[in-house]
Amino acid sequence: MFNFGTPELILILIIALVVFGPGKLPDIGKALGKGINEFKGAVGGGKQAVDEAKEVVKEATTIDVEVGSKNDDKHKEADK
Repeated sequence: MFNFGTPELILILIIALVVFGPGKLPDIGKALGKGINEFKGAVGGGKQAVDEAKEVVKEATTIDVEVGSKNDDKHKEADK
């Protein structure tokens, strides 16, 4: 997505140092780290919900196939 190499990262750090100063930089890093962790947690929770929904659909499909199979058997017996 973004191709950040070492020179780009150094430039970003220098700009951040000039704009925020050396005293605020650790606080900003800490806040950024917390934000990234919260985002990862939200994405993980969303992935878990999708996985659960997939499992429900899989179970429903299996039940539908089983019921359809039993109905086909009943129709074959009725046709005899």
